[in-house]
Amino acid sequence: MPQVSVYKKDGTESGKMELNNDVFGVKINEAVMHQVVVAQLANRRQGTQSALTRAEVSGGGIKPWRQKGTGRARAGSSRSPVWTKGGMVFAVKPRDYSQKVNKKVRRLAIKSALSMKVADQDIIVLEDLALEAPKTKLMAAVLKNFGANKALVVTAGKDETVVRASGNIQGVKTLPADCINVYDLLNHDKLIITKDAVKKVEEVFA
Repeated sequence: MPQVSVYKKDGTESGKMELNNDVFGVKINEAVMHQVVVAQLANRRQGTQSALTRAEVSGGGIKPWRQKGTGRARAGSSRSPVWTKGGMVFAVKPRDYSQKVNKKVRRLAIKSALSMKVADQDIIVLEDLALEAPKTKLMAAVLKNFGANKALVVTAGKDETVVRASGNIQGVKTLPADCINVYDLLNHDKLIITKDAVKKVEEVFA
C-alpha cells in the first residue's frame, strides 16, 4: 500500500498514513484519463451557436436585375452567400456536444489520476483544514507552507469557510470529496486533501 506523510496546517509532519491500494495505487491509464477529460470538456459546451442560411436571412425576395443585357453576372437573390449580408453556406446550428462515458471508465480514470498524484509526490494530506475565519490570508498562509501555487483543495464535505477563504486565490480550487473529477485533478499541480476526505474517497472508489 502507498504511504504518505500527514501534515499540520503549519507544514510540520505529524505522522504517516497508508492509502488504499485499490484507489491510490492502481496502474496509471493515460488513455482512459484522456477520454474522460475530452468528454468532460465536451459536456461543458453549450452548443447554442446559430447562423442563418440563405433561406433564413430576411430580404432578397426579388431578382436584383434582369437576367440578360446588363453586362453583370446573373443573380437571383441579394441574399446569396457570395453577397454582403447574404446567408452562410453551411451555417452552424445548435447541437449537443455531450459524450457518454461509462461509470466504470470514469471511476478508473479518477483512480488513475489519484494514483499519478501519489506517484509524482504531488499529494499533501492534512490532519484538518479548519480555518478560524473565511479570510484569504489564512488560506494563503497554508498554501505557502507547502509551496502550492496551483492547487486543488479537497475537503470531506462542502466547507464554506475554506471555499470563501480560497475564492480570491488564483490557481486554487476547492471541492468536496464526492465531487472530485479527472480534469481538476490533472489541471492542478498539487492535491491538498484532508484525512477525512481521503477516507471518504476510499469509501466511494475502493
